[in-house]
Amino acid sequence: MKKFFMFLAVIGVMAVSASIASAQDGAASAPATEQVGQMSGADLLKGSGEEVPLHQQIKSYFIQGGAGFMSLIILCLIFGLALAIERIIYLSLSKTNTKKLLAEIEKALDEGGIEKAKEVCRNTRGPVASIFYQGLLRYDQGIDTVEKTVVSYGSVQMSLMENNLSWIALFIAVAPSLGFLGTVIGMVQAFDAIEKAGDISPNIVAGGMKVALITTIAGLIVAMILQVFYNYILSKIDSLTIDMEDASISLVDTLVKYEKKQK
Repeated sequence: MKKFFMFLAVIGVMAVSASIASAQDGAASAPATEQVGQMSGADLLKGSGEEVPLHQQIKSYFIQGGAGFMSLIILCLIFGLALAIERIIYLSLSKTNTKKLLAEIEKALDEGGIEKAKEVCRNTRGPVASIFYQGLLRYDQGIDTVEKTVVSYGSVQMSLMENNLSWIALFIAVAPSLGFLGTVIGMVQAFDAIEKAGDISPNIVAGGMKVALITTIAGLIVAMILQVFYNYILSKIDSLTIDMEDASISLVDTLVKYEKKQK
């Protein structure tokens, strides 16, 4: 449930930011509304003697690419970024100072035994502390059971860290596919225009091809952006996984030493 609310919060922040940016653009361009209104998308792209703002260029490309396919590609970017940001926040909060945690557990074992060590784990945030707690719960069943529990619960924590990655990968694949589909449909429309004109006009061919390729460019850009975030998330998961494995081995060693002291 917390992840769901976090996801909604990220979507809300992005929506509010977009609204504020749109309002600022509207206020900044208010004095020149009449001039911009007289300019077509082609004029904006070709130039009309004035410097064209970047957001106006993007808007013109969006309209030329076709609202249907371009909207779907933008949705892939928005949802993909929202999921990626949610994963980055989750993984950042999952980071634990394992050396400090192990030192606190060892101190707790010397002062109050297993129950004190459990309390330390309960009061510590992150997957490493959760794994330690599950292992300490089964200390009375033997060190071998603790080791198996730590390994098994480590796999569970890895699955939790990789949550929603499949959706990000889906958006990475779908965005360029939508772009290619829009390009094919745009080329079909261009050939229809040539057939209706009854002549292969360079203007018709070039205009149709340019509009068709805009969706492909948009899809590839979205896929590249999401791919960067996806790889960054994978690198953070790998780092956390290494910390978990190393800390789990250290925990077992600490419990073995504690068991020898009790004997």
